[in-house]
Amino acid sequence: MPLMRRMMRRLLCWAGPPTVLAVLALTPATWARADPPAPAPAPVRVPPIARAWPVGVRPPVLRGWEPPATAYGPGHRGVDLSAPAGSAVRAVAAGRVSFAGRVAGQGVVAVRLAGTDLRTTYEPVRASVKKGDAVRAGDVVGTVEPSGTHCPTACVHWGLLRGETYLDPLLLLPPWLLHRGPSRLLPVWGVPLPAG
Repeated sequence: MPLMRRMMRRLLCWAGPPTVLAVLALTPATWARADPPAPAPAPVRVPPIARAWPVGVRPPVLRGWEPPATAYGPGHRGVDLSAPAGSAVRAVAAGRVSFAGRVAGQGVVAVRLAGTDLRTTYEPVRASVKKGDAVRAGDVVGTVEPSGTHCPTACVHWGLLRGETYLDPLLLLPPWLLHRGPSRLLPVWGVPLPAG
């Protein structure tokens, strides 16, 4: 602690005994040098393996991904997709149902995605599958339940987890599915237009 002694002597000469007593009242943890900044988190790698949206063709996102700053902090651990009650909920990729049941009064379906360490969750869903069922991309896993949850209108909450870490489920969608615009019909050459 030679550095600390030198600092205290300079402080005593410069500021006087009352200031030195105030400094001594600080805990030793405050004397330590600042820790180096934490390294930036590694970019999250999620393979774009989805072949369908969970509901509809390209449903409006009512609330997007808002990762929490801490494990139990506020945030939104998934995305809310607009979907009327009774809408079919589909598996976004091939996998196996790891849970189909109720949690806190809500219907939940979870699918472990084949060939990955990821699982998707859908709620509130009335399950049409059971634990252990194999599903393909686009297979119906249930229907949206009517509920008075956090959405202003009927919706399905779509989540993605790797272990216990929540990730943005939109990362599963390849660009062609995420940003696909409306279909356009092109003319077929050599075929006459209908009379009308």
